Amino acid sequence: MFPRPLTPLAAPNGAEPLGRALRRAPLGRARAGLGGPPLLLPSMLMFAVIVASSGLLLMIERGILAEMKPLPLHPPNREDAVGRGTVPRPGRLSLDAGDSDLQVRQDVRNRTLRAVCGQPGMPRDPWDLPVGQRRTLLRHILVSDRYRFLYCYVPKVACSNWKRVLKVLAGVLDNVDVRLKMDHRSDLVFLADLRPEEIRYRLQHYFKFLFVRDPLERLLSAYRNKFGQIPEYQQRYGVEIVRRYRAGAGPSPAGDDVTFPEFLRYLADEDPERMNEHWMPVYHLCQPCAVRYDFVGSYERLEADANQVLEWVRAPPHVRFPARQAWYRPASPESLHYHLCSAPRALLQDVLPKYILDFSLFAYPLPNVTREACHQ
Repeated sequence: MFPRPLTPLAAPNGAEPLGRALRRAPLGRARAGLGGPPLLLPSMLMFAVIVASSGLLLMIERGILAEMKPLPLHPPNREDAVGRGTVPRPGRLSLDAGDSDLQVRQDVRNRTLRAVCGQPGMPRDPWDLPVGQRRTLLRHILVSDRYRFLYCYVPKVACSNWKRVLKVLAGVLDNVDVRLKMDHRSDLVFLADLRPEEIRYRLQHYFKFLFVRDPLERLLSAYRNKFGQIPEYQQRYGVEIVRRYRAGAGPSPAGDDVTFPEFLRYLADEDPERMNEHWMPVYHLCQPCAVRYDFVGSYERLEADANQVLEWVRAPPHVRFPARQAWYRPASPESLHYHLCSAPRALLQDVLPKYILDFSLFAYPLPNVTREACHQ
């Protein structure tokens, strides 16, 4: 569990609290069409969060944080629950000497979450959320009653493999290597399936975690998979994207050749709260202020973090996180750099604000798409 928030940061003079501003205005381009300027960020406070996160990462590089002690993942008021054994206590990750920056990144995430989620008006509980946001959250949290944990799944962050693990832990599958087409609904329990009192009990007493990924790398992965391989997405989204954003597309485009800039234009015009789950911001999927997660794992060290979680929840020794398939080729930093540098920078300026909380809360640096960087 993340530490209790410190004394909230004051909003700039005359500015409304961050939580109220986030609920009032969607990030990104305003869709009302009233001729006003585009809404990029809810408050100048978010700039401070980003600067603070970036500054901490710079301090990592310079070794300034080498002696910093990590923050505890559980606040004091959960000690009694830990003592009773209802919530496993996550210890520090077992890191090699060269991986100390990863431990600091976890600490940065904890500190940033503490600062942002401590702002006036930010949700402290799922029932603080509007109905639609709460529905999305509860539909994305999977439940293991046998091992007393909650997992908020994020598409394109190894969620299919985590669902395999849950099915093995539930006794539905013999092992994680069974070669079956993944059914993303059957034999799984979601918080949305439970009554309010059952949801509250599990949120209070179960170990809670999620896994995150660089926001733009996740978008590129979704683009390549859904528009390059899945006919259903080509028909449901690709046809409309081409028709809307490609000059001379004709009345009946195939939708199987959406370009990455066209996909970004589509995202720029979408309300983050209404996006498809494969490109919806993690903040809206998992609501890390309304749910105090005990651990935030990284796609960048997926297998190590995942097996550490399995150890914390006391999974049987034979249950391990699936190894990455030999044929799988994730979006590489080089590929992401190429696609971002090929997109108009003004378009990126429209898209990035929609994912700014994912960048800042989870300590991912904003992309460098300057002319100098793109010509290297």
